[in-house]
Amino acid sequence: MTDRSGTGAPEAVQPKNLRRVVDPVDRAILRVLAEDARITNAALAQQVGIAASTCLLRVRALRESGVIRGFHADVDPAALGLDLQAMIAVKLAAHARGSMGPFVARMRRQPEVLDVYFVAGADDYLLHVAVESTAALRDFVAEHLSRDPDVGLTETSLIFEHTRGVGRT
Repeated sequence: MTDRSGTGAPEAVQPKNLRRVVDPVDRAILRVLAEDARITNAALAQQVGIAASTCLLRVRALRESGVIRGFHADVDPAALGLDLQAMIAVKLAAHARGSMGPFVARMRRQPEVLDVYFVAGADDYLLHVAVESTAALRDFVAEHLSRDPDVGLTETSLIFEHTRGVGRT
């Protein structure tokens, strides 16, 4: 690092992955964004009670520090003809512990997979999938899980209804 202070001492390197302290104003911003991520900065600032310029800086800082991981469209799978959703618990085979990263990468590439959760307990992963029919679900399990040499066991639970939580902010 170059010395900007003029003292000849090297500059301190800021470690990455430092957690940003989230204060009550940030929590208020996050609460509003969780309800409506498309809100304008001016409306967000007004709801939180701060200046628009301050709001913009805070949202940018929340994004850059990783508190806000992204903004996403919440698409209803049924609107795309994917009327059946399921959670599939996956336990990897004992020899596959070193293959966790590649397994997740393979699953993320499958169009049926909405989310991949790495979990504690008897299972290693939960896959949230959306498909057209029970036949499509059977085909997904047979083709992409049962034939995968890294997969030791699967258990499928159908989702009858999904309601998104408000979240903690």
